[in-house]
Amino acid sequence: MSTLDYPGRLACVVFLQGCPLRCGYCHNPGMIAPRRGGLTEWLEVEAFLHRRRGLLDAVVFSGGEPTRHGYLEAAIRRARGLGYRIGLHTAGPYPRRLLRLLPYLDWVGLDVKGAPADFDRIAGRPGVGVRHGQSLDVLLSSGVALECRTTVHWRDFQIDQVERLARWLARRGIRHYALQLARAEQCLDPRYQRPVAGAPSRAELEQRLAALAPCFETLVLR
Repeated sequence: MSTLDYPGRLACVVFLQGCPLRCGYCHNPGMIAPRRGGLTEWLEVEAFLHRRRGLLDAVVFSGGEPTRHGYLEAAIRRARGLGYRIGLHTAGPYPRRLLRLLPYLDWVGLDVKGAPADFDRIAGRPGVGVRHGQSLDVLLSSGVALECRTTVHWRDFQIDQVERLARWLARRGIRHYALQLARAEQCLDPRYQRPVAGAPSRAELEQRLAALAPCFETLVLR
C-alpha cells in the first residue's frame, strides 16, 4: 500500500516484471528481465483487491514497464470493475499501447528520463526518446490526470540541465512535476554507485526548485 504512487489516494501497487530500458541508475535490476506470470498469481492479486474494497482507493500498475505486457488492459479492466481508480507508471516506450489504455485510466505517472536530446542516452536505448515524446503528446491531449517524474543522478545531469528540463515541461503544459534523487545502491551500472565529484547538494537543488515552483501547480522533490 502506498500514498506516493498515486498522489492523494491510498493505493495498492502491482509490479509487472520486464523493462526495455537500461537506465544506469536503475535500483531494481532484478525487474528488467521479462517474465509472464501464471494465472494463480493474478488470482491472488484479485483476491487481495476483493478483500480491500472500501479500504483502498486505487490500483497502480507499475514495473518494470507495465505497458509491455499484453494482458495489462484485461487486468486493468478487472481491477476497475471492482470499483478502484486506476493509475499507471510508465516511461512511455509504447505510445500505441498507451493510447488503447487511456479509456480505463484515471491517473498516469510519466517517467521523463531527460530532455529529448538526452533521453536515449539516459535510458540506454536508441529511439525510445521519440516514442516517449509521442506518449507525452497522447497524455497531454487525453485529459487524464498526469504527473511527470524525473530521477536525477548527477552522472546524467548538471543542475542547469534539471532546471531547463523543468522549464521545458512547464512550457509543454505539465502542471504536476516530481523529482527524485537516484539511490546509490544496487544500481544496474556499478559506476552509478560511486560518488560524483562536485555533485550539487540537495539544498542546492531545493533552492533551484523554489524558483521554479510558480511554473507548476505542484513541484516536489522526493
